[in-house]
Amino acid sequence: MGLLDGKRLLITGVITDQSLAFGVARLAQQEGARVVLTGFGRMSLVERVARKLPEPAPVVELDVQDQDHLDSLAARVGEHVDGIDAVFHSIGFAPASCLGGGFLDAPWQDVATALHVSTYSLKALAVAALPLYGEAGGSLLGLTFDARVAWPAYDWMGVAKAGLESASRYLARELGPRRIRVNLIAAGPIRTMAAKSIPGFSTFEDAWHGRAPLGWDNGDSGPVSRSAVALMSDWFPATTGEMIHVDGGFHATGV
Repeated sequence: MGLLDGKRLLITGVITDQSLAFGVARLAQQEGARVVLTGFGRMSLVERVARKLPEPAPVVELDVQDQDHLDSLAARVGEHVDGIDAVFHSIGFAPASCLGGGFLDAPWQDVATALHVSTYSLKALAVAALPLYGEAGGSLLGLTFDARVAWPAYDWMGVAKAGLESASRYLARELGPRRIRVNLIAAGPIRTMAAKSIPGFSTFEDAWHGRAPLGWDNGDSGPVSRSAVALMSDWFPATTGEMIHVDGGFHATGV
């Protein structure tokens, strides 16, 4: 018997089979869940990656900046499952000007894009998926990179993640009466395609070595996947508005 037996999950953010969202989808299926993925842009690529899962998963298109996509999401997901028990938010993007040390120079138009895609999308996705949840509620889970501090090169994406963390707490308050738990995982640096696109990503990798009490393997997404599956299961029925660190303990240490 798996942790997610009978559960129906909507998982966003699968780009390649190295994506954190792919690892979550794979383990969720192994734990008994039915999975629907969302894709954006190169849909054929996402569909090809979806076929690499233990059970090939359907893919629906979702551009979180497209209101028509959001308005029709419930109906399109409903063609594959009769409801959902959990949504996994793994969506983030910032234009190049917002990363890499140009914090003072990034124009508002680019910052607005980063905030729309990386922050506001959590609320937009929650509202779009709301009709799919049943009376028993469920889980809305997202990913962040601990934005309580300023990181080198992370710049406006760090600000966007700080907004995401705040938005998750407000969503926890708003969705609690519907029995929907809203939480985030603050993951340590994992060498995904998205992470490698961040200028200076090696700085994060270097910082974790020797600082994380439990150690940290930036090539192993397993700890994040296992934590995500647990948080989307019934084993955390009274946990919401929380940010769970899955970073080897790095967040708890000083120099």
